Amino acid sequence: MKRATLVATGTALLLATAACSSNSSTPSSSTSGVASANTASPTAPTTSASGSTGTGAAVPGITAIPAADLSPAGTFGTRPTVTVPSGSSPSQLEAWDLIAGTGATAAAGETVNVQYDGYSWTNRKEFDASWNRGQALSFSLGVGQVIKGWDEGVAGMKVGGRREIIIPPRLAYGAQSPTSAIAPNDTLIFVVDLVSIGSSSP
Repeated sequence: MKRATLVATGTALLLATAACSSNSSTPSSSTSGVASANTASPTAPTTSASGSTGTGAAVPGITAIPAADLSPAGTFGTRPTVTVPSGSSPSQLEAWDLIAGTGATAAAGETVNVQYDGYSWTNRKEFDASWNRGQALSFSLGVGQVIKGWDEGVAGMKVGGRREIIIPPRLAYGAQSPTSAIAPNDTLIFVVDLVSIGSSSP
């Protein structure tokens, strides 16, 4: 089958399609304690786009990131600090709205413009970030232009919002790593700002 991939290549992030086999994306194992921890809804301090302090929010239909694993909310529109959790990585998609947006909602088929920072769970280092290029990434949501974890994890975000997304290998690159900065069967951690919805990046 085909899997869309986000590929970091030096100064540019390319949207490409890579062939993969159905068994090439074995998820990393998780401890027995992860599943029970993931059922709880964490509460974390956040800063909204306007600078006020509030609480984060669960993402409907996606397992919540445990409170101890959350990255700091920071301030929308500024580069985030990303926390790489210790211990075993989750086997399912996890997400949490660090900052709840108040603008339009991202839906499948729309062009979304995002700023993001991406970290490898295995290597515990940044592998790509739009902030390094000073320009938001634009892509069509839900049509396979990006890894499946992005199509699922970005959906439902509101403009002005910041979401943390932890993506297991079966929804990322599986065994076919596109770069040495991402290990085979790696879990990926992203903090994403939804800048706008429209045909062009601001």
